[in-house]
This record gives sequence, C-alpha cells and structure tokens, in this order.
Amino acid sequence: MKREVLKTKAAPAPVGAYSQGTRWGDLIFTAGQIPIDPKTANLVVDDFSKAVEITLQNMLAVVEAGGGKSESILKVTVFLKDLNDFALVNAAFEKAFPVNPPARSAVEVARLPKDVPVEMECIAIRCE
Repeated sequence: MKREVLKTKAAPAPVGAYSQGTRWGDLIFTAGQIPIDPKTANLVVDDFSKAVEITLQNMLAVVEAGGGKSESILKVTVFLKDLNDFALVNAAFEKAFPVNPPARSAVEVARLPKDVPVEMECIAIRCE
C-alpha cells in the first residue's frame, strides 16, 4: 500500500507546501481547509456562517476526491479564531450532518493562515 495524494479543483489549491489531502488504503486525511471560494479564489471572511459553510464544502470536496462522502467522515477538528463563534459552528454542523454527525474537536487558536476565522480538517473513510 502507498500514500495517494488527493487533488481536486472543487477545493482551493494549497497555500503552501502540502497536499489538499492524502489517502492510505481506505483512510482519507484532509489538510486544513479554510474559507476560500474555489471558484473565485476569494476569501470569505465577512460573514462567519458563510465562512464555515465554505470551509465545510471545501473539506467535503477533498473527502469526495478520496472516494468518501459526508457520511464517511469520522472525525473533524475545528480551529477557531474566537471560541465565541462555537454556536454558529454547531448550527452549520447540524445542517451539514443532520443524522449521526462525526466526532469533533474544536479549539481556539491565536492565528490561522491568511487570518481567516476558521479552519477545519478531517479523517474519513473511502466508501466506493
């Protein structure tokens, strides 16, 4: 078995020396995804709820590039610039994962790439 690098135009290109995601066997690991609209390459930071939605969409696009889907996401780690935004993250997760949501951790951090308010990464499994 070898590591497969995942690439998709449905998520923003990496902003550094890393892959959007990798797969090892049936395990899918996404890099941290931030609220960059992959169609325009613009940051979405003026509306926190929209930023979370775009970030979730980007993360799911990488999972799908690895052969997974939203139901195959096992664990999400959420990095927040302000933990006071946690309720808005919960609302977005209730919408994105209405049944059997994945395990999740959320932490407040001092700073994120491009000074975005949220970043997410996940571990999923391939379901093809």
